[in-house]
Amino acid sequence: MENNVWLVLLFPLIGFIWCVLFGRLWPRLSAWIAVLMVGLSFVAAITVLLGVLGLAPNDRVRVGALYTWIASGGVAVPLGILVDPLSTVMIVVVSGVSFVIHVYSIGYMHDDPGYGRFFAYMNLFVLSMLLLVLSGNFLLLMVGWAGVGLCSYLLIAFWFERPEAAAAGVKAFVVNAIGDAGLILAASLILLTFKSLDYVTVFQSAKEALPVGGSTVTAITLLLLLAAVAKSAQLPLYVWLPDAMAGPTPVSALIHAATMVTAGVYLIARASPLFTLAPFTMDVVAWIGAITALFAATIGLVKPNIKRVLAYSTVSQLGYMFLAVGIGGFAAGIFHLMTHAFFKALLFLSAGAVIHALGGEEDMRRMGGLRRALPVAYWTFLVATLAICGIPGFSGFFSKDEIISLAFTSARGNVVLGLIALVTAGLTAVYMFRAFFLTFHGESRLEPQVAEHLHHPGLVMAVPLIVLGALSVVGGYVQFPTGSFGEFLTPTFTYFGVASADEQGLNAVVSLASIAVAVIGIVIAWALWYANPKAVASLSKSLGGVGTVLMNDYGIDALYNTVFVGAARGLGKACASIVDGLILDGIVNGVADSVREVSVAIAHLESGYVRTYAVAILTGAIVIIAFMARGGL
Repeated sequence: MENNVWLVLLFPLIGFIWCVLFGRLWPRLSAWIAVLMVGLSFVAAITVLLGVLGLAPNDRVRVGALYTWIASGGVAVPLGILVDPLSTVMIVVVSGVSFVIHVYSIGYMHDDPGYGRFFAYMNLFVLSMLLLVLSGNFLLLMVGWAGVGLCSYLLIAFWFERPEAAAAGVKAFVVNAIGDAGLILAASLILLTFKSLDYVTVFQSAKEALPVGGSTVTAITLLLLLAAVAKSAQLPLYVWLPDAMAGPTPVSALIHAATMVTAGVYLIARASPLFTLAPFTMDVVAWIGAITALFAATIGLVKPNIKRVLAYSTVSQLGYMFLAVGIGGFAAGIFHLMTHAFFKALLFLSAGAVIHALGGEEDMRRMGGLRRALPVAYWTFLVATLAICGIPGFSGFFSKDEIISLAFTSARGNVVLGLIALVTAGLTAVYMFRAFFLTFHGESRLEPQVAEHLHHPGLVMAVPLIVLGALSVVGGYVQFPTGSFGEFLTPTFTYFGVASADEQGLNAVVSLASIAVAVIGIVIAWALWYANPKAVASLSKSLGGVGTVLMNDYGIDALYNTVFVGAARGLGKACASIVDGLILDGIVNGVADSVREVSVAIAHLESGYVRTYAVAILTGAIVIIAFMARGGL
């Protein structure tokens, strides 16, 4: 099992190196090798899972190391990994969903001139995420953390010749750099406190070294939360994720479903021994998650771009995960992370099939009536929509309803958090079925030139949709018999003395309420965007400026542009004109001018007349003799 864990990392590394060396020479071959390497990584991850399942629950936490990476000042940091139920679930989800997305990308990116470069970035992205979730210490975690940040920049700005893509990549990089600073500071404080960065050492000694609610553990967890908020696009650092839609659709699927944005949720679950010692931070996590879930859901109601609707959906669903881990439901948060990976990847890839068929069109106002033209995309998008809405029988029902139940009934939950989660479930049904009806039903609003070239996705794109569709249905049943998934994850938390709030399972009353609000949301969407589309225009007028506020993201992006981006540009211009122009350039130019003036003055001494030189020599000799006569030497 331990050897296979290293293979999980080795295969995408080989794929990345191959694509870097030979991607330009043999782009098609390199793409298939990249797909093969991620597929082999998934196979290795499955063998690790089987190995963990074959162990007794108390033996399912294993530590492995290749060698000592850093040894200095009494601190040793190995190149080590931690294999436990949490990291095992993550590597299976990351490698499995990434493999399906890689296969889909073969068809979606077929005509792109950067074909080989794309798959090099994708393999590096998967490698970085796998390293992040397998790392056994905070230093190696930071390597994977920085790696996914770099790859997100490279992939979001993949079409860098487009100004919006280049700007989106920079925005993602800058916002995530804020989170990176939080992680670095947290790791530094952990090192000062525990004299170690190793997970097992830190987590096992946390209860003895740190009092509950103490300033040190609160500071550490708040810094870790800053890192998680930036990476998982929660308020107030969510702004990079909607703009990330400027990248290719498979990139959006990979970022939103299996890799980067889930890193923040994973970090909180992994560091649960520290977070449970900081009740204040736990409350902050829960409230950030609940407010973000509701906030993003309201914006999703009005966005016309299909990928942006899905982007805000991701922000909202990540809010559910933060709510879960904030109230102590760490296994519930990871469970929803897993099911979300299935149906969110499916949503993006189904939307990608539509966009691909329409020659790049993403505005739902110019779609409609695509049900018969794109049947595979239609049915898979519907399955994923039912899953995210929490309809019984689909994967999202089991994971999301468990979080809503915990919000109402767990010791750290309360009625307000539960109501926010419940209302968000209703809004999710409204905006997702709005997207479904606008895209696939009603009269066709396609541009004539688009309608002429409408085409079905190829087999290489259709098969991944069907696979993810099946997972979006059956993925939630890993919790059966009741609590099986939570029981599998339990050793991860009990090994470090963490009690999870996941033991209660679904609450029948809360589940019925959740189903009811989802059905109401679907009915509202049907009435507005299917049965009577004209009602939407009159509703928009009656709401006045509310729609404008939602369309503009409550003005948060504009506020950031004014306060931070505008201030930074103003400071940059001031530095350019004052510090650089007046001071630095003034000093450099002043020295140059002084040297030039002295040179001009001295140049007059070089007259070329022998008598002038003779007088100068005589004068110098007289001065020297006079100096010597006065006893100067």
